[in-house]
Amino acid sequence: MKKLIFAAAFAMMGTSVAAGEIVRVEAARNVADTMDALEATVTDAGATVFARVDHAGGAAIVGMELAPALLLIFGNPKLGTPAIQDDVIAGLFLPLKVLVYEDANGQVWLAYEEPAEMLGDLNVPEDAGYVKKMTGALAKLTRKAAGG
Repeated sequence: MKKLIFAAAFAMMGTSVAAGEIVRVEAARNVADTMDALEATVTDAGATVFARVDHAGGAAIVGMELAPALLLIFGNPKLGTPAIQDDVIAGLFLPLKVLVYEDANGQVWLAYEEPAEMLGDLNVPEDAGYVKKMTGALAKLTRKAAGG
């Protein structure tokens, strides 16, 4: 219960919050603009964008509603390939993904899974340099895309 209250308090302050293995970063713009900023930031950093998924658009196709939610799938083979070489099951988690969504209060967030948590049950060395690089890259990219 204390963890929930602590996380909620930080979320209200607009601080990055790790809830289990998910990191959430508060954004200053709407979902579409935040996603555009994220995609530009990822591309400018030299990573490859593999897909952009519109969850709300998919829901609309089947006559259902969702608040705006976009997923960006991207990566850098120089970081991801060594992880998959260490354990091919890492390919289920890579490339990296960031969700940009609007919550029930209208606040926009960027969310992603911590690489150490995501790859933690695999045969990946605890001190693998690529995990640290992925973690740093996700933090930097989402912070920049969050705007202000």
